[in-house]
This record gives sequence, C-alpha cells and structure tokens, in this order.
Amino acid sequence: MGSASVVDLIEASSGVHFSGRLLDRKQQNGHTRSLTSETENFYKQPFVIGVAGGAASGKTTVCDMIIHQLHDQRVVLVNQDSFYHNLTSEELMQVHEYNFDHPDAFDTEELLSSMDKLRHGEPVDIPKYDFKSYKNNVFPPRRVNPSDVIILEGILVFHDPRVRELMNMKIFVDTDADVRLARRIRRDTVEKARDIAAVLDQYSKFVKPAFDDFILPTKKYADIIIPRGGDNHVAIDLIVQHIRTKLGQHDLCKIYPNLYVIQSTFQIRGMHTLIRDAKTTKHDFVFYADRLIRLVVEHGLGHLPFTEKQVTTPTGSVYSGVDFCKRLCGVSVIRSGESMENALRACCKGIKIGKILIHREGDNGQQLIYEKLPSDISNRHVLLLDPILGTGNSAVQAISLLISKGVPEPNIIFLNLISAPQGVHVVCKRFPRIKIVTSEIEIGLNQDFRVVPGMGEFGDRYFGTDDEEQVRPLHNSCSFK
Repeated sequence: MGSASVVDLIEASSGVHFSGRLLDRKQQNGHTRSLTSETENFYKQPFVIGVAGGAASGKTTVCDMIIHQLHDQRVVLVNQDSFYHNLTSEELMQVHEYNFDHPDAFDTEELLSSMDKLRHGEPVDIPKYDFKSYKNNVFPPRRVNPSDVIILEGILVFHDPRVRELMNMKIFVDTDADVRLARRIRRDTVEKARDIAAVLDQYSKFVKPAFDDFILPTKKYADIIIPRGGDNHVAIDLIVQHIRTKLGQHDLCKIYPNLYVIQSTFQIRGMHTLIRDAKTTKHDFVFYADRLIRLVVEHGLGHLPFTEKQVTTPTGSVYSGVDFCKRLCGVSVIRSGESMENALRACCKGIKIGKILIHREGDNGQQLIYEKLPSDISNRHVLLLDPILGTGNSAVQAISLLISKGVPEPNIIFLNLISAPQGVHVVCKRFPRIKIVTSEIEIGLNQDFRVVPGMGEFGDRYFGTDDEEQVRPLHNSCSFK
C-alpha cells in the first residue's frame, strides 16, 4: 500500500483504466465492543470479484487466467449462465424468439440466495443449465464450497444493484464488437453446429440490442476495464497482484481505507522479534527500533502530496520526477514520540518539530496538555509521531489539538510502530480523513489496557530509564553510569 501501489500501476498501464470505487468499503457503527464483533464477521467473508462484458468478449478466459494465477488461494467460479430460468412449454415452442440476453432470462433471486450462502460459509449446489433442453434439472448440480475468493461471471452480473453490492471488485471485459461477433460465429457454428444465418439473425435481433440496452450501460459500474479480454496479459497480471495484496492485508485495512500497514518482510519481522524480546539490550533495542521507525517515516512521507518536476541529469538527459511537499512539520507526543524525531530529521533536512504532552492525572482521567507547535502549523502537513497506538485516547487528544489549531484533518498522518485494534477503531471512526501508518497490528489490549504482545514501556526502554543502573550515582562522583 505504498505510494506506488499496484493500483497506481494498473491505472498507469497501457490499455487499462479504472472507474468508480476500486473496493467496496464496509461502514461499521456502534461502540468498540459491538464494532469488534461486526468486524470479526466481516473477516470471514470471501473476496468477491464480478466479471462482466458482452457475449464472447473473453470473460471466461479472464476468469481462467485469474484462477490459474491464484492457485495457492481457494478460488471458485460461479457462472450467471447457471441461473437461467427453465423455459415453459410455450417458450420452448418458440425458443428461437426467446431473448437469452435479457435480464428477465435469469433467476436473479436464486443467484442471490446461492451467493449469500457462500459468503456466510455455507456450501451450495449450483445448477447446471442444459442448453439443449433449456432446463436446469437435467444434470446433477455442482457442489461449490466456501472459498477465499469467489468469481461471479456473466453478461449481466452488474445489472442488478443487489448483486453489485456483493462485489469487492468489478471487472468489465471490453472487446471490440466485430471481434465478439467473429468469436460467436466460430463458437456457435463449430461447437453447437448451428447455421451461420441463424447465428447472424439471433445476433441482430437479440444479442446486439441487449448489449446496447442492458450490458454496455453497466460498464460504468466497473472498477477495472480490460480491453482485449484474455489477450491483455499485463492487465490480468496486475489485477492478480492487486488481489493478492488485498487478500494479504490485515483485515482492519479492509474496513478502514485510511489505515496503512507497511508490507511485512523477514527483515521487518526479525526486527520486531528483537525489539519485543524482554532480554534485548538497550543498545540493540534502540538500533533496531530506529531502523523500523525509519521505515515507517519513509512510508508516511510517501502519502504526502507532490508536484511533477523535470531535472537535467549529468548525461544531459531530462528526467521527469516529482518534487517533495515543502509545507511539512513533525509533532511528537512526549516522550515516546521523541524517539521518532531523529528518523524524521534524517529524511527531511531542517524540518520543524513541535511537541505535545498529554498526562493522565488521578482516577478521573483528566487530560493535562502542554503544546509547543509551529506558529504556521495550520498551513502545513503534519506527521504526528507516537510509536504505540493503544487505547487511542491520547491520540484523539493530540489530533483534536492539531485540528483546533487549524490543521485540516486530511493533512495529518499519524505514524506508529505498533497499533492495537481498539485504538485503530477509536481513531479511524473519530477522524476518518487522517491517515494512520504502522508496521504491525497487535492482538489487542489486556485488562490493564496495555498493548499485547507489545514491547513494554517504549519510552523507558528507548531512553534507558527502565534500568536502575542507568541512573544510580557513582560513589564520590557527580557523573552517571
């Protein structure tokens, strides 16, 4: 989810473009307890991909390629063609006058029922439609089990808004009409032994009008439009990469589009292992914490606005790049947040850094706040620094203070090393337009409201104030060990 995400690559790639929302975002309501319960149910639901387009546009090829490349994920394919209505005796007598490309030809209620079962972890029997008898009870149904990914394919899967609402990603396969017609003629004359004149008559009478009236208008609902269908290998590769990214995200990222967890690697996991180990020395704790902090800061900077800039290289060539955001400052939450200042200064030379002190006094939870911020902070983008996001109470106080000073909510990027789900819920619901960048999401909070598994009192471990030997006066000396 970095500044050059696969979404950006898809948008920039030749012949592929996006429209509408990329992913449906689930809105959660209620208190933290009920919200957690709702999100647990949300986690279990599969990733649903809708693939629409005209007949013979290449939808099946696109689906097959996606399934092949997602071989290590559980993927099932559901075809809209399986849900054609059984034709009545009267309709059978004039079957050549029946429009199979009209929305009314499909049993959408049965399709919705089957998809609802799959999304809630239940197996379902999908009918096999027989195009010779025009019945769906000639062959035994196909048992489909719940899966990580469900691909729903059909010419009109975007037509009914209830079906569209089920989808996390909507793909429209856009192929030239002449190519679709040529494919249809070849398929129907070879595979179905139909007369070419009958194929052309059906095309002009039903297929083309239905495409213009019902299928093409649904193109506007697509998140991704693929020209040339299965021939567009670059587009399909990028889509699969994006699906993998979504499947590998922490579940909270699927709920909150303003939460960014940096992609984990063995290096990052190894550094987390060291700084979480209670036996790690102060020297090693600081060293590896600084490395992780630098990664989080760099990732946060990637979410700042930029302007295009051209420069001349030493070879005399012109390089088209970007210019950094100039109106920027950091604000650290004393005192743990001060551990992140050096990394920010290393990335942004001469950056201004303000301070906020939030202190909980007594049992009444009263917040005493000290602040020293740049006078022009309302005109700047702000990187708010605090390595631990726990309950979210201190974060809410700090962000509220920044907003009261005139900082627009979208201009705030909150940087953490670790974040508890409870804190993420609190901050993202209260401030849906800020960005949170973190390196790992924790299990939660214990009964003492401490982050688990956590890494202890970060400020004490970083600055060495958890070791009595660090502050014990030496005999007959004013120095400290």
